[in-house]
Amino acid sequence: MIRVAKNGKRKLKSLGISIHPDYWDFQKNRPKNNCPNKELILKIILEKEVEYQKEILELTSIQKEYTAASLLASKTNQMITKSVGSFFEEIIQQFIEAGKINYAGTFKYTWYSLKKFYGKDLDFPFSHLDSEFLGKYEQWLKSYNITEVTIFSIFKNIRTAYNKAIVAKCALKSNYPFGEFKLSKFDVSTQKRAIPKDAIKKIMTIDLSKELFYTQFSRDIFIFSYLCGGINFTDIASLKLANLTDNKLSYIRKKTKKKISTPLSAEALQIIQKYATSKTKPTDYIFPILDDKIHKTEIQKHHRLHKVLGKVNPSLRKIAKLVGINANLTTYVARHSFATVLKNSGVNIALISETLGHSDILPCKLRS
Repeated sequence: MIRVAKNGKRKLKSLGISIHPDYWDFQKNRPKNNCPNKELILKIILEKEVEYQKEILELTSIQKEYTAASLLASKTNQMITKSVGSFFEEIIQQFIEAGKINYAGTFKYTWYSLKKFYGKDLDFPFSHLDSEFLGKYEQWLKSYNITEVTIFSIFKNIRTAYNKAIVAKCALKSNYPFGEFKLSKFDVSTQKRAIPKDAIKKIMTIDLSKELFYTQFSRDIFIFSYLCGGINFTDIASLKLANLTDNKLSYIRKKTKKKISTPLSAEALQIIQKYATSKTKPTDYIFPILDDKIHKTEIQKHHRLHKVLGKVNPSLRKIAKLVGINANLTTYVARHSFATVLKNSGVNIALISETLGHSDILPCKLRS
């Protein structure tokens, strides 16, 4: 408990932590040397003492009256005690409820990784996530040979959570560690993913008639993406007959909620006709990926897309070997190749960004 006294009146407020009496020094009002998590508990106590002392100084400087009770009530309204672990769980649940399953997955990975590093539940306040803690966590991640791109993503999620915690009054802005712990130090450059137009033509023209369904299907998805403005796999899977009007494809990009409209070439129409000949209702999916009768929730759709993509990308790598392309061929390569061809042709970067359905103009390099 923290005790505030003024004018002979005393008030107590819990700090939200407790230890066994055997570990407490009642003379010094501090945990004993043999107390587990002594440093963390001392830090919480000292931070709270400094917080109240600062509030008292500010009130005194402006000659504003206060009592022990009003001081505690004021600070209670300013800060809401919530652990890092519980706050992460809330963020994950919010993403799930909003249908943003991929974001929920990345935050769940960060939450799990932090727990593994810490060795137990993340039952500590955000003030514990200081630059020293983050530095040790960074070295721990690197000891497992985790790529810098992944490490950057993890710390970006932690920074996002910290910012959300400040807004929610679960963390103090004065403790914000990312002014000192810079994310710009991480190398997030990726290998070149685009392939030239002649490689695209090889993929389009290779005879796959004797190959299995997923090999043929994967080629069709790849070429369709390239021909239709770099549409990504998630949006391809969500396309329905209603998205087709007058040889034009119109849809709302799931990631950015931007409306995309692109003309359909003869080759793209052929791919659509190949898979949509038996479809009759506007609500029917064009490609055999999702099924309204089976995949009803966002989580079910997410799992289905992950499963199909787990077959499509290996099939694309097989096709790359068949046509002699030295590249890690994935559905994303089609999108990146489309954008790169436009860029090399002198198309304005803002127009490319608009075509791809980005939420803002690309700064200097192509994004997903």
